[in-house]
Amino acid sequence: MDTPTLSLTKPSYRHDLSAQNHAHFEAVAPQLEGWQRRNRYYYRDIERLHQFLIPPGARVLEIGCGLGDLLASVSPSVGVGIDFSEAVVGLARQRHPHLQFYCLDAETLTPEALGPDQQPFDYIVLAGVLGYLSDVQTVLQRLAPLCHPRTRVILSFHNYLWEPLLQLAERVGQRRPQPPQSWLSTQDVINLLEITGFTVLKRGTRLLVPKRIPLLSDAINRYLAPLPLVKHACLTSYVIARPAPLGLPSPVEPTCSVVIPARNEAGNIRNAVARLPQLGRHTEVIFVEGHSRDRTWAEIQALVQDYQGPFTLKAIQQQGKGKADAVRLGFSQATGDVLMILDADLTVPPEDLPQFMAVMASGRGEFINGSRLVYPRSRTAMPWLNTLANKIFAQIFSFLLEQPLKDTLCGTKVLWRDDYQRLAAGRAYFGDFDPFGDFDLLFGAAKLNLHIVEVPIRYQPRDYGESNIAHFKEGLVLLRMCFYACRKLKFR
Repeated sequence: MDTPTLSLTKPSYRHDLSAQNHAHFEAVAPQLEGWQRRNRYYYRDIERLHQFLIPPGARVLEIGCGLGDLLASVSPSVGVGIDFSEAVVGLARQRHPHLQFYCLDAETLTPEALGPDQQPFDYIVLAGVLGYLSDVQTVLQRLAPLCHPRTRVILSFHNYLWEPLLQLAERVGQRRPQPPQSWLSTQDVINLLEITGFTVLKRGTRLLVPKRIPLLSDAINRYLAPLPLVKHACLTSYVIARPAPLGLPSPVEPTCSVVIPARNEAGNIRNAVARLPQLGRHTEVIFVEGHSRDRTWAEIQALVQDYQGPFTLKAIQQQGKGKADAVRLGFSQATGDVLMILDADLTVPPEDLPQFMAVMASGRGEFINGSRLVYPRSRTAMPWLNTLANKIFAQIFSFLLEQPLKDTLCGTKVLWRDDYQRLAAGRAYFGDFDPFGDFDLLFGAAKLNLHIVEVPIRYQPRDYGESNIAHFKEGLVLLRMCFYACRKLKFR
């Protein structure tokens, strides 16, 4: 049964526009394949974008599916396409018999029309269809019952600055004839998502040259199109969103695993547990010791043996090297619903971790990055050169991830264990390139389109020992990783 807010009668002008669009696509249906071949370079780029954003085996719904080629290209385990043209849906069924296609109007779409065994969907795709809708707001409202809390909605559309060029291409026979359509800006789309109950995660652009010019098109689209300022002239804009959380605590409080990599931190081991508040329904603390020259391993073993508090303590010794290896080893042994990293130097106060847990439990974020650059901090904890380097890397990351970040190098990062397992399963895309682990987690979270948020912490000087970081040498490693990530995320 439709809800009252969605069962409104269409005004006549909307009905007329829908009727015009329906008649147009019924008429051009036999020509669609020919037009796609003529503009294959453009359509292939749209497929590459969605293949990057959607992992194989997902449950995918495409609104305005056309011939179904885009839906088929992402290799879904359940692939459902809807289109309001019977002729187009008939062609899609012939081309992709392993997928399911329905002749439905997105503005009157109900869950019952698709069958209960099809939903909810992991991804809902609206590629190049927004301009043909007479009521985008109603369509977005109709998507809510088809989503679960982790669903991603991907909307791609033409940059309105291209309207004159595309109209010219239509007149000279280089673009398929178009019915009347709307031209929405990225901000228009973001606003429509926000007023219909979605949280925007990411926005982006691509494709500066939509026609294939040997050697030239690929070079321009790969290396020039992603650059600041230039990217605003690209043809394709896209926005990724998820259903907005209700902002209420989860009915079942999650459990938490805190992984503490420790090297030469003997004097901080007991304080790490003594100062740690209870996190969630149960807290598990996993120490991962890595080739210390002091008594760190002995202190960890003694603490685990003597401890009589409410936490579960575990102790692991690294065979490999580096913080990334330690974090992965700790996460592999973790049993909590939420995974946290706490550096053993305690420059991030353990007392601040409940704020991270509250954001995760409320659904207001899916990947939390600590930020040391909000509250005042002492020069001892972070000298001015370190602060400058952190701000530079934050700007680079914001460009790479298409999400604003203030402090990418804070060691405290938090995510759901289920998401980490998906991140680890897809790690081959980036490879084993990060000895620190921070970039690996951030890039993986961005690849999964997780909702990345930052929680400010009060960065403190260490009470024991000295930093294990060789700042200049490791700064060069970080720059190399940024160039690598730029190739994988931007210049792909």
